[in-house]
Amino acid sequence: MPESERERRNRELIELLNELRVALPGVQVLFAFLLAVPFANGFPKLGKVDRDVFFVAFITTAISTAFLIAPSSYHRLRWRAHDKEQLLRTSNVLTIIGLGFLAVSIVCVVFVITDFLFHRTWAAVFTAVLAVTFFALWYGLPLATALAESRRASR
Repeated sequence: MPESERERRNRELIELLNELRVALPGVQVLFAFLLAVPFANGFPKLGKVDRDVFFVAFITTAISTAFLIAPSSYHRLRWRAHDKEQLLRTSNVLTIIGLGFLAVSIVCVVFVITDFLFHRTWAAVFTAVLAVTFFALWYGLPLATALAESRRASR
């Protein structure tokens, strides 16, 4: 059954908010973990590289939090302004950027922990595999699907 433009926008907003409900708890848990780590007994044992990578993880988690919560703030401040289409477009971009920063955060945390537990070589290998996995699943797969659909539509 076809939906009206208003129904489509409402459905898309609900979908976006549901997706954010999945991402935000993970970001919050990661951020809480990163806030506690410097006060742990093992933190002083980290080398300069691990401390630098940890700091990147910490900052990118904070940035990810800002981007992923921004759609809620935008919605609250523009509530009843009748610009739901702009809200959806802006929130979509903010969410994509926030997820990118989240992937960087997770990859950095994996590097620091793997390097601390094992060896820098293993840390580099696992981090590279994880980075490729995030890129492939979060960006490559949807973009490849969009490209394939575009090619099919142009035939």
